[in-house]
Amino acid sequence: MKAKTSPTIENIIAAKKRITAVVQTTPLQENLQYSNIYTANILLKREDLQQVRSYKIRGAYNKIAQHPEVKHVVCASAGNHAQGVAYTCHKLGIKGTIFMPVTTPNQKIEQVKMFGQDQVEVRLIGDTFDESGTSAKVYCKKNNYLYIPPFDDIEIIEGQATIALEILEKYQEPIDYIFIPVGGGGLAAGISTVFKLLSPHTKIIGVEPTGAASMQAAMQAGTTVKLEKINGFVDGAAVQQVGELTFLQCKDKLDDIITVDDGLVCQTILNLYNKDAIVVEPAGALALAGLDQYQQKIKDKTVVCILSGSNNDITRIEEIREKALLYGGYKHYFMVRFPQRAGALKEFVADVLGENDDITYFQYHKKHNRAHGPAIVGIELKHAQDLEPLISRMKQKNFFSDYLNDKPELFSMMM
Repeated sequence: MKAKTSPTIENIIAAKKRITAVVQTTPLQENLQYSNIYTANILLKREDLQQVRSYKIRGAYNKIAQHPEVKHVVCASAGNHAQGVAYTCHKLGIKGTIFMPVTTPNQKIEQVKMFGQDQVEVRLIGDTFDESGTSAKVYCKKNNYLYIPPFDDIEIIEGQATIALEILEKYQEPIDYIFIPVGGGGLAAGISTVFKLLSPHTKIIGVEPTGAASMQAAMQAGTTVKLEKINGFVDGAAVQQVGELTFLQCKDKLDDIITVDDGLVCQTILNLYNKDAIVVEPAGALALAGLDQYQQKIKDKTVVCILSGSNNDITRIEEIREKALLYGGYKHYFMVRFPQRAGALKEFVADVLGENDDITYFQYHKKHNRAHGPAIVGIELKHAQDLEPLISRMKQKNFFSDYLNDKPELFSMMM
């Protein structure tokens, strides 16, 4: 049988019927917080509410269910795709071998085992997704099993595209914009296919993390590009190279591809949690974070954002809060020069710190052979505009040595 190279609306409609048994029709909810911020009608497609807490179950089930003759499947994933495949294996009663990097948090490994139960085996191979994926493909070929790609596959794309059908069935009024998180491109390829056919006036915006902008690089080069280095913080969208098939679909269907800073992603996560009691992972917040760059264009418009997943490890919360504070200008790190005499710290607190400033980090080692001892000091401000007065007081009192926030290499080494 000739391999399919493009998703079709007929296949997507068939996929929607096929996955009904395991996939929830997730809500499309108006979000008052962000609607007020942007003076727009902001609607959230809540894929974080799936049984496996991400949209990945759609593509995984759609592909595997179309191959009833297969009794064993293989995939490589550090998270959501693995959980979708594992859950599908359990539901269909077939065996699965799931390769994950050895660096995968234990919480995600346990989730995969829970969803797959006795149907799946987890193998920890390699330090990165690419290394794990290579081993998975070798194992799959050797045993003649079916490999389930995370994104670069038409049946996977058609499964993810069912989200778009649900959106258009639920909301009958015109949709001006839809913002889609982009990792390997499977979700964007699927949703954009449906919208270009059934809602061609809708502007389709892909959103990537700044540290892993592989689709943007592909768009600029006119072909897929493997990035030499990526930042894996937004792990659900941290892909070195988008798929060949997904790029072919996205290059002519996305109206724009933008990138967002990790700090803005983190602030979005906190906003959703604190004000709406919604828990999302970094990739799940990407689309909503992308609104910041479109705030003038979306005013008085109807905008849909895909909340793609909620598999967030609770141990990451402090890191998320830290990145949000740094991005918002509320957290600052300094190299402070303390006179090596009694009372120096008391003077710093009394005469340099503002009334609402709070020391959150302090590292100091006294050296008896020097007049001044350096300390790394982290200070949290109540208002971002308090930074310049703080630095001015530091310099006036001869405490200032260096500002570390804008020195990422030095900052990461010290912190």
